Amino acid sequence: MTTAPLRVVLADDHYLLREGLRALLVDGGEVDVCAVVATAPELVDAVDRLRPDAVITDIRMPHATEGIEAAHLIRARHPGVGVVVLSQHADGSYAQALLANGTEGLAYLLKERVGDVGELMRALREVCAGRTALDTRIVDALISRRRSTRPSGLDALSERERQVLHEMARGLANGGIARTLMLSESAIEKHVSAIFAKLGHDEQPNTHRRVAAVLAYLGSPGG
Repeated sequence: MTTAPLRVVLADDHYLLREGLRALLVDGGEVDVCAVVATAPELVDAVDRLRPDAVITDIRMPHATEGIEAAHLIRARHPGVGVVVLSQHADGSYAQALLANGTEGLAYLLKERVGDVGELMRALREVCAGRTALDTRIVDALISRRRSTRPSGLDALSERERQVLHEMARGLANGGIARTLMLSESAIEKHVSAIFAKLGHDEQPNTHRRVAAVLAYLGSPGG
């Protein structure tokens, strides 16, 4: 059975970058680029009109966080639309701002990785499924920021539990974490349960526990 292409709106204030990204996605045959825009207001308007599956937006249009502000507005108006934010900066503070209201349906990737179509498509599929995808360098930057702040329940985690939480922060489900760490899925489930208990999230519903654990790991407000 043929899978319908993902309908995507692109936003970047640099003509050559957005047209190059459009060509990259269209050539792969898995994406239908239904609009290409240059500003945050145009992006929000296009999403309101076209109701795409996902959005790929530059973080700057032209100011530092217009892409993040647009992402928050789009997610509030259209919770089913995933948003991939692209940046040339491996700055944890930008990722924290993006994830401040929750992690579902959001991705933060570095522009230097956009040439890897497989990585970009993975991020698109994750946000369309309501999950999260973060560039590994962003995760590392967030870890560094967290280590410079006050101690937390994260210090009680074992090295393996930290690895599992690291992969959770990248947006992987238990099956994906198991494959990445070459462990059984049942072992991952046990580690995840231990993480929830040590972070004090063991009495919350599953979906909230996972988001709360990731936010705690990333050092975002509300973690």
